[in-house]
Amino acid sequence: MLIVENVSKNFGKFEALKKVNLEFKNGVYGLLAPNGAGKTTLIKMLTTLLFPSSGAILYEGKDIIKMDEDYRGLLGYLPQEFGYYKNYTPTAYLLYIAALKGMERGVAKERIKELLQLVALEEVADKKMKKFSGGMIQRVGIAQAMLNDPKILILDEPTAGLDPKERVRFRNLLTNLGRDRIVILSTHIVSDVESIANEIIMIKDKKVLLQGMVSDICNRLNGKVYETKMEFNKVGDFRKKHHTLSEKQEGGKMQVRFLTEELAQPEWRQVHPNLEDVFLHVYQDEALG
Repeated sequence: MLIVENVSKNFGKFEALKKVNLEFKNGVYGLLAPNGAGKTTLIKMLTTLLFPSSGAILYEGKDIIKMDEDYRGLLGYLPQEFGYYKNYTPTAYLLYIAALKGMERGVAKERIKELLQLVALEEVADKKMKKFSGGMIQRVGIAQAMLNDPKILILDEPTAGLDPKERVRFRNLLTNLGRDRIVILSTHIVSDVESIANEIIMIKDKKVLLQGMVSDICNRLNGKVYETKMEFNKVGDFRKKHHTLSEKQEGGKMQVRFLTEELAQPEWRQVHPNLEDVFLHVYQDEALG
């Protein structure tokens, strides 16, 4: 178990995170917040790239800073932008990373073969990466993070720039990886975590605002989310009175999804809230800003 215990982080007089408390067991966790909310600061502390100003992060009851190399040996990390050599093949690149991690070459070769099969790159194992798509590069990144068969896998904005097909493949891969390890996925893209995360963590105002299963978090808005259709010229006034979540043209009219606690009107249709509804509601101040 990985525990974040009353952790705060300051940069001079600027407070980036304030008294954060979290627990992680095996499974996939979605760390969800807009850019600049403190996600990356938390990720960097979980990977020991930054140290807490106060509080502690514990793995199996031991402070990860005191564990030092023992903790990093349990860790796999894919940063938002990871360095790679375009003229290297995936095999050559992963052998290089394995050498940096101190892996024996024979063991590394077998592990790399397994991983390239896991991330569906075995057919291009010896092709130079300069012609790879963004999704293929990200899968190489997952493979390098998995080299040491980590107990904790941390991914920072891993699907940025991926097309929809690559996104789906990436989600399926993470679901499989989360069966026997802690996978922490930091993102601001709701759809990336809604279908695969065992738990969602939302950070706001430098603190953990919500943590729980997707269904439990969505149920907080039960009975408050509606859809209705209206003429285009009425949408502006409707926005002034209600918190709109999404809008789309349909059949010559505008279909509006919105949040309200008012008594429902006959033309309103109540719908089940989804995670994006919660995200837009929680961070509406940022959206307006």
